Amino acid sequence: MKEVRKLKSLIEFHRSRGLPPPLHPLISVVDYAQLIALRRADRPLSTVADFYSIAVKRGLGEKMLYGQQSYDFDEGVMYFLAPGQVLQTGATVSAEASPSGWILLIHPDFIWNTTLAKTIRQYEYFDYSVNEALFLSEKEEAILNNIVVNITQEYHSNIDQYSQGIIISQIETLLNYAERFYQRQFITRKKTNHQVLARLEQFLDDYFKRDITTQGLPSVQFVAEALHVSPGYLSSLLKVLTGHSTQHHIHLKLIEKAKEQLSTTDLSIS
Repeated sequence: MKEVRKLKSLIEFHRSRGLPPPLHPLISVVDYAQLIALRRADRPLSTVADFYSIAVKRGLGEKMLYGQQSYDFDEGVMYFLAPGQVLQTGATVSAEASPSGWILLIHPDFIWNTTLAKTIRQYEYFDYSVNEALFLSEKEEAILNNIVVNITQEYHSNIDQYSQGIIISQIETLLNYAERFYQRQFITRKKTNHQVLARLEQFLDDYFKRDITTQGLPSVQFVAEALHVSPGYLSSLLKVLTGHSTQHHIHLKLIEKAKEQLSTTDLSIS
């Protein structure tokens, strides 16, 4: 069993990667090219952190694992990790790879007692698996890169009473753009997404053919696991395709099956 390293602070993250200490103890932007150059080639690394990680990576020529899923980072992709989630990086990076990108680290203490502290977990993509990462167009990536440059410049300059508010505003803008880009991805990847919807319908059809009085309604977690997607991703996808959450979709399916049963029996709703 591979050891998972616990990182409680941004300082520990920097130290574990052989980086200089962060300029700010609660927020840091790491250049991924520098991170890869310092990585020891013979050690895969699994970490669970007490802070948020938001990353855009491209051209790494490596795979990353989330649970049992692997994900290629040859194209520009974005992913999000909330505190307590485990991420494992591969042992080596191809010699031909030209890695680029960044990773934004945000300690919860930085956003404590702000509006963002209350709203950040409303962004459901923090609960997505890495294999449900966001594919970025060049234009989208450029927009996000500019925001991160603004964040970097702000905490690299002299910190004053306005710095935290300005940085938090930039983070909120970044998260809102990511929300928009995810919606675009749900829409443009219609074939793949409708395949998920078709699998969901088949799963629920099969489930409701059994006696639900003994097993009850399936939970969102149960359904998501059966479809091999995360609950958050499934819910977001259904909201785009049907306008309903996963829970609501399950209830609607139950009502539909109840009506079908009533139509073939002498029973009535009353």
